[in-house]
Amino acid sequence: MNPIFDLSDRLSVLPILHANGDFALEVRRHLTVLQPDCIALPLPPSFVESVEEGVEALPHISVAIQREITLEGAYNYVPIDPCQGVIAAVRTGMDMGIDRAYIDLEVDSYEESELLLPDPYALKEIPLERFVAAMVPALTAPKDGGQRLARIRRMAYELHLLELEYERVVLVCSVADWPWIRQAFADRADYAQHERSITLPVCRPVAADCLYFALGELPHITHQYEHRRAEMVADETLSIDGIKALLIDARDRWLVESEQGTDRRMGPQQMGLLLKYVRNLTLMESRLTPDLYNLALAAKQVGGDDFALALLEAACEYPPQMLNGEGDALAMGVGQLVDEDGQPRPAKNRLQGVARVWRHLPLKPKPPAPKKQQWSQQWDPYGQCSFPPEDGRIERFQQHVREQARILLGDDLAKVEKFQSSLKDGLDLRETLRNWHTGDVYVRELPATRGSVEVVVFLFDVPANPHRYTWQSTWYAEHGEESTLSFFATPFLDNMVGPGIGQALYGGCSFIFPPRSIPDIWTDDRLRFTHTLEERLLGGALLHSQERRVVLVAPTPPSVRWRRMARKMGRQIVYIPLGRFSSAMVDRLRRFHVLNSKEVRSYAARYIRSFR
Repeated sequence: MNPIFDLSDRLSVLPILHANGDFALEVRRHLTVLQPDCIALPLPPSFVESVEEGVEALPHISVAIQREITLEGAYNYVPIDPCQGVIAAVRTGMDMGIDRAYIDLEVDSYEESELLLPDPYALKEIPLERFVAAMVPALTAPKDGGQRLARIRRMAYELHLLELEYERVVLVCSVADWPWIRQAFADRADYAQHERSITLPVCRPVAADCLYFALGELPHITHQYEHRRAEMVADETLSIDGIKALLIDARDRWLVESEQGTDRRMGPQQMGLLLKYVRNLTLMESRLTPDLYNLALAAKQVGGDDFALALLEAACEYPPQMLNGEGDALAMGVGQLVDEDGQPRPAKNRLQGVARVWRHLPLKPKPPAPKKQQWSQQWDPYGQCSFPPEDGRIERFQQHVREQARILLGDDLAKVEKFQSSLKDGLDLRETLRNWHTGDVYVRELPATRGSVEVVVFLFDVPANPHRYTWQSTWYAEHGEESTLSFFATPFLDNMVGPGIGQALYGGCSFIFPPRSIPDIWTDDRLRFTHTLEERLLGGALLHSQERRVVLVAPTPPSVRWRRMARKMGRQIVYIPLGRFSSAMVDRLRRFHVLNSKEVRSYAARYIRSFR
């Protein structure tokens, strides 16, 4: 250890930030190398039995709680957290047979100190002494006559006693107290006596759904630390690898739990976008590693509410706690716990790291199955309509596809000639580079396209499963800005999201714009020659198109049979690969909602979860 941490020849200080996995690893590594005779800990002697009882129970998480002698009935507690440096010191000492000394002052009412802590991830890039030295100018000195100063002086006194008894002592304490412990030790400052009117702490397990409030790291990442420790696998990079593993776990959970999981996508492109979003949010808060709020916010924006909820569930899951059962588990919150009488009481963490704070993130959870069934049974079969925001979104997209098709048609008719006196419609780089050796420049001329595009067909699932897409229909426009829509989709009654609101998934759809009335293609006898859902949809588009060209957007090019069918009807298929468009955007466009009446539009936005 660097001499800067030595208080004497026999005594060294290991300053840490509480509630952080990186510092817990640093404590374990230093103690393993130093092999001290005694480890001094910044906890009162009354916590010996309860803390070490909790350490023996690890990986099951518990807290050592002490009731204070106050009118409010407050508590102070020590979380038995594997990613807590002090607990790591106790655990290492117990494993290696090293004596432990609890040297903090006994007080009847513990006073918390607010600290502004840096991101511990920097410890991976710089030595501990440089990290700590950079913090010293920003640390606040204890107030004269305050409890914190009394505790510091008591710990300095206890260190003098330990120095007489042991050859090598290491004190694990907070960075915020280290400079003043050093000063009090050198000055041999007067010390306070222990309070006698204290209650003995007890060890209580923590409820599985409250672990986020008890642990310094996310429960999911804490479990990974414990797993790697048990398997004796390197865990120096786990603070970042754990975030990646959490996102992958959340993605898998999201795909499994979704009713239409085979259509959900979170590929490398979306994951890269999500990580970039998380990075930007983290840097905006002047940190190097993200917190749960930033992870959930990025997940909501990239994957939607369902993905954000899956991430929150995965982040707060700690399997060892669920395996051991609840028993007399303790419920905790931000600065609170529930006592034996079921009353919420103030609670103060003796090993406080980065403080937990409430932040608002609006998410709409999935309705329970009984509620869905009730809404499905109340559906009026004689009334249904669309959700206008979704109509506008897909109409804008199909208009964009029409423009893309016109550009493709113009490219097919483009003429290339040698530059003479006009650039015409622009420089043709390909032909110019091909003839670079001649020094000639070639330009393009795009003749005016004849006709326009009236019908656009989207096929999202090829080949389509007729047992899945059991709902086929033709919808007519409510006004002149909408298209005549024919589609096949999943049945909306199987996925009710609100009263009078069902969600369906397009397998394929076709748009006729400007809108006009056509016979329902799913009952039209003229299309009996078609064999599949997508073939019938395309056949209806070819039959009712008044223009020669019909645009097809599909994952694969049209088959020979489809092109032959188009020629017989005197039409031409203009193919645009579905892969040209973002898969996240396609997933968003495929999902649409069916409302039981136009009156439902007044409250539908409260139940329809955004998929962004």
